[in-house]
Amino acid sequence: MIDTPGHVDFTYEVSRALGACEGALLLIDATQGVQAQTVANVSLAFKLNLKVIPLINKIDLPASDVNLCFEQMEEILAIPREEAMLVSGKTGAGVPELLEAIVKRVPPPVDRGDNASALIFDSTYDAYRGVVVYVRVMSGSFSRGDRMKLFSTGLESEIKEVGFFSPEMRACEELTAGSVGYLIPNIKSPSDTRIGDTVTLAKAPCSEPLPGFREVRPMVFSGIYPIDSADYDQLKFSMSKLQLNDAAFFYQAESSAALGFGFRCGFLGLLHMEIIQERLRREYDMDIIATYPSVVYHVYMKDGTMVEIDNPVYLPDPSGIDRIEEPLIQAKLMLPNPYIGDVMNLVMSKRGICTRTDSVDGNHVIITAELPMHEILIDFHDKLKSITRGYGSMDYEPAGYRADKLVRLDILVNGEPVDAFASIVHVDMAYGRGHLLAERLKNVIPAQQFQIAIQAAIGGKIVARETIRQLRKNVLAKCYGGDISRKRKLLEKQKEGKKRMKMIGAVNIPQEAFVAVLRNNDDSK
Repeated sequence: MIDTPGHVDFTYEVSRALGACEGALLLIDATQGVQAQTVANVSLAFKLNLKVIPLINKIDLPASDVNLCFEQMEEILAIPREEAMLVSGKTGAGVPELLEAIVKRVPPPVDRGDNASALIFDSTYDAYRGVVVYVRVMSGSFSRGDRMKLFSTGLESEIKEVGFFSPEMRACEELTAGSVGYLIPNIKSPSDTRIGDTVTLAKAPCSEPLPGFREVRPMVFSGIYPIDSADYDQLKFSMSKLQLNDAAFFYQAESSAALGFGFRCGFLGLLHMEIIQERLRREYDMDIIATYPSVVYHVYMKDGTMVEIDNPVYLPDPSGIDRIEEPLIQAKLMLPNPYIGDVMNLVMSKRGICTRTDSVDGNHVIITAELPMHEILIDFHDKLKSITRGYGSMDYEPAGYRADKLVRLDILVNGEPVDAFASIVHVDMAYGRGHLLAERLKNVIPAQQFQIAIQAAIGGKIVARETIRQLRKNVLAKCYGGDISRKRKLLEKQKEGKKRMKMIGAVNIPQEAFVAVLRNNDDSK
């Protein structure tokens, strides 16, 4: 049995895990009912011709509503209520009956061909044995000592061990068609194995790979920097350890004039990003700053070339840009009827378009909307839950690219741009976002001996400004009466000194300023 995540960020991993099975257990929370992700994963299971056994879980809770789950199953998923089973993971109720149903309903595996082939649905890394790949054998058999071949790269390696899970790893002589188990090849780099790839034997390879394989590409990017620059090497080591067990995680070194040395990281989605950042903090005790997440923009130049940009700092000169295209998503929002208007307003506030509305069971509706992916990165899901009092859910998939009026918003401190604060925003939102960032920085940057100007700029145009007044010494304290010209002379002398300090003085931006701005700079929306 393979446990899979339900979140949209890991849809590809779910599809490969389902490809390794003959049946699927569909868990429905009796207190929540059918969610948007439930619909997406059921559709995936049906496309792979799996036998789906629906389970209504948490029936022991007082808030459970089994009849509502039955109605939603029939109307949304087109699954008869007679096929559903009632279980409780807490009390164990219904579990013996479930085990019997698995044996009776799920068909046995069949050999799908002559030459050996197996699907990689997961992989991990062992510090002593190297890469361990989890496979479902589709045809033929694999034994210890066989020489295997990865279909996508052509890499060959000797199999040092084969085995199965019970639930711990147990070595055996061979894995035959229909088996789910593991292979330990003589491979030391996790990047050499890819989820969804086909494993075959080098001496008698299969003629074509198993369907469904694709390269996993990061969709969300963010910079991660150590708060203490002395922790750079430790952060690099921690990221390399994380990547060993997460091939979808991508990182490369980069430097920032404001934050120092750090890494540009790529993730499958926002949840994946949050998991990586939290693991760095908890498992590796790293004190880090994460920059504002970004997506991959397609920038078309006037000379006909196209460049992909995932960091606003590297956006080319606007005079040479023909257009900028941003990635879109098609979202399916499932929610109770009373909140339709508020959720539609939320979609429109994020530059989205509601393209379709489908009634579900008389009490719920599914809104199909097209939104820029950048707009859902930070607070969209939280606001959806808040508006619907926790009853709304969302599922989405990529929907191509679209050109729009996008600009780079720079934050200047005393006339110098701070690269860590740069972002690509829609021109209609640049003014409000600039004012928000300038105001936040004004509240966290300490006053200096000279006046500090904080400006938000689009190209050479200033769209917002805040000023931090200078600290001032009372130079007239030693004057007791006398000619006013003496006082004017002292004030003019102080004024000239402030001008010189402003010209040569560097503004000290504390780490708290970056934390305050970068961790939650979405209120302008």
